[in-house]
Amino acid sequence: MIRHAVRVKASPSGTATMGVFVTSSAGATVGTYDPVAFRGLRFHTAVEQFRSGADTPRDYLERCLSRIAELEPTVRAWAVLEESGAREQADASTRRYRRGEPLSPIDGMPIGIKDVLETKDMPTEYGCAAYAGNFPKRDNAAVWALRQAGAVLVGKTVTTELAGPEPGPTTNPFHPEHTPGGSSSGSSAAVGASMVPAAISTQSGGSLMRPASFCGNWGLKPSRGAINRGERQTASTTTHGVVAACPEDMWQVAIEIARRVGGDPGWPALRGPATPPPARKPLTLAVMETEGWDRLDERSREAFHRVTRQIEACGVTVLRRGDEPLLERFERALVGAAELTSLILAREHLWAFRDLVEAHPDRVSARSKRFFIEAAERLGAAGYERALQDREVVQAAFAGMGSVVDAVVAPTSTGSAPRWLGDVAGEPPARWPTGDPVFNTPSSLLGTPAVNVPLMAVGGLPFGLQVMGQPGTDARMVALARWLGEAVAPVIA
Repeated sequence: MIRHAVRVKASPSGTATMGVFVTSSAGATVGTYDPVAFRGLRFHTAVEQFRSGADTPRDYLERCLSRIAELEPTVRAWAVLEESGAREQADASTRRYRRGEPLSPIDGMPIGIKDVLETKDMPTEYGCAAYAGNFPKRDNAAVWALRQAGAVLVGKTVTTELAGPEPGPTTNPFHPEHTPGGSSSGSSAAVGASMVPAAISTQSGGSLMRPASFCGNWGLKPSRGAINRGERQTASTTTHGVVAACPEDMWQVAIEIARRVGGDPGWPALRGPATPPPARKPLTLAVMETEGWDRLDERSREAFHRVTRQIEACGVTVLRRGDEPLLERFERALVGAAELTSLILAREHLWAFRDLVEAHPDRVSARSKRFFIEAAERLGAAGYERALQDREVVQAAFAGMGSVVDAVVAPTSTGSAPRWLGDVAGEPPARWPTGDPVFNTPSSLLGTPAVNVPLMAVGGLPFGLQVMGQPGTDARMVALARWLGEAVAPVIA
């Protein structure tokens, strides 16, 4: 087992309110991402070669491990690498293919597991010094399902501290000076760096979709409860999801998990076909602006406009604010959604995190204490009840949209990945050092499916388009996203 540190040294108490960001579009040294040329590492195209004997899961894994060895010193996507166990799993998969008995379409797929999900053969440390050495020796429900499907678990991917705002050591795979996003930083960076074809992520606010946008991934954040979270049942906004280099692998991983462990208690499992949904052209889409619209830089806004103009040229109606009263109502309800989502999440995590800090006061960052514990205590029980009522208002407004549009589209982030230069000495910790989640929190607050489509590049770094639909329409959103990926020419700005 090869391990490296899973978190950066915490900033001293009393450092940074806003911090210092430099975005690629503002003139920083740019990366090399080209959405036309970039393909990433794909798995579904290799399966026929496994069946014919032209390739094997073991050889496929060795190529992944070679790529990891080459890039990991810079990207730092992995909290734990379990190479010997992965090789044993790949050898078992190779034998199954030789017998003509693969367990599933993802048998032999190398995959990363975000280090907030328990694994019986690797530690689970949550990117937090207070959990150093934590080794429950049991599998999360999704991890168990992946093993049953024959997937090859390569290791645990880096998460931000406690899956919150405190950054980990991972860098953006297309430019090491830029953030990969949070909290699924390691998962998205590993896929963006072509270390593995897919990885498991989670989202409570924006922690799957934003890293997917920053790292050039396809990403599926499912409907609330659609994939059984196992031991991670503490927050009402949290979901398991998948990031991958292509929509086929993304869907296949998600559906293989759901078919084996179902959804959360009391919630239906992910619905859809056993194979990736084919592309489906929408009739009507709506642009979701949120409060983040004014935070888009000029190049990112123009890139998004170029995409929507192409969609309209294909004969799809694209509604904007002012075109439809129900859309305007929804936009008004969304004001403050990012903060509302954060407060609900903080309150629901309060008990576990407060106990952790009491036991290890010096091993949890000032940022996590401020934006989890202190924020939740200020909210209080009555404030939490009001927050739930406010969430119901937003959910009702979005439900009304279901009768007029097939889905909403939006930027997945407020531009390409920013460059984080650290907190400002003498000021409180910055709120969003891994990027602004304003375009991501709606899907978490609403419990809706969302898909990131890696269609754009701004300043040489990835910038995604988001497709979001009504709860339970996950397969349909994947189908619409596939159509967008096929019908719209990638945009470079």
